[in-house]
Amino acid sequence: MFLRARVWAVLGALAVLAAACGGGGGETLTIYTSVTQATVDAVVTDFEEANPGASIEVFRAPTGEVTARIAAERRNGDPGADVIWLTDPLSMYQYQSDGLLAAWEPAAAAALPPAASGPAFWGTRVLYLVVVAAPGNPESITEWQDLVDPSLAVAFPDPRFAGSAFAALGYFGLEFFGDLNAAGAVQVPSPGDVVTGVAEGRFAAGITLEFSARTAAEKGSPVEVVWPRPAAVAISSPIAIVDGAGSEVRARDFIEHVLSESGQTAIGATGWSPILAGIPGPVIPAGVDIVYPEWDVIIEQQEDLIDGYASLFGG
Repeated sequence: MFLRARVWAVLGALAVLAAACGGGGGETLTIYTSVTQATVDAVVTDFEEANPGASIEVFRAPTGEVTARIAAERRNGDPGADVIWLTDPLSMYQYQSDGLLAAWEPAAAAALPPAASGPAFWGTRVLYLVVVAAPGNPESITEWQDLVDPSLAVAFPDPRFAGSAFAALGYFGLEFFGDLNAAGAVQVPSPGDVVTGVAEGRFAAGITLEFSARTAAEKGSPVEVVWPRPAAVAISSPIAIVDGAGSEVRARDFIEHVLSESGQTAIGATGWSPILAGIPGPVIPAGVDIVYPEWDVIIEQQEDLIDGYASLFGG
């Protein structure tokens, strides 16, 4: 009750702040993002409705393309983004370390899970790593360790390709992936490829994102989400302001809106789990435990983890 009360108190403060805020003038806010198009569109539209006259330009692409564009612009000394909104925290930690991000604190900061944010970036929604299986879970998978079974055809996404997969590598460690390798598990490029493989019957189960498996099942794909013990792995989708942004006031307004009741509701309506408690979104089964990776530790180990992984699976 205390947490819920605190969340709604913060959201009430945000509503007052939004009503009082007229900053930003006619400046164009530029957002670079890898977040799904439907979610970006919903949140931007919601912000524009709350801020008549706001001008927003969005560059949306897969994470690799977004980070490549940012890198190129930094080399040229001309960053084009005011706001960066990514799918996972991996690149944000590097940007924060490099001094690319403006350090500040939105009004909703106290209501966010501590593991979902850093001094200069803030979680906006939560992605969950789970197991995808055939309908009815015929292999009776209940734990992550059940995937380490030579009798099962298991798939997992490449941590060098997908940030969520790197979160799995960092959280479970090389020993678990070594066990998967010994059991004959198969690497595929992305979480979506895992879902497709299970749906087609090529794999009995695999590691994927809950959103990918759930939405596939909702569209009629023969798959089922399994929330494994001891816990599903949570990955926050962070947002930040570029230090020295030309539209910093408008950028702050936008992030405050993303973390407001209205912005979080827009995120939940597109099928993702809002970062704030008490906002409608996908249902997490009762009794499911959630853990966040220790990203600061994982980032320090990134090179060793990737090298160790390559020694197991090649490349």
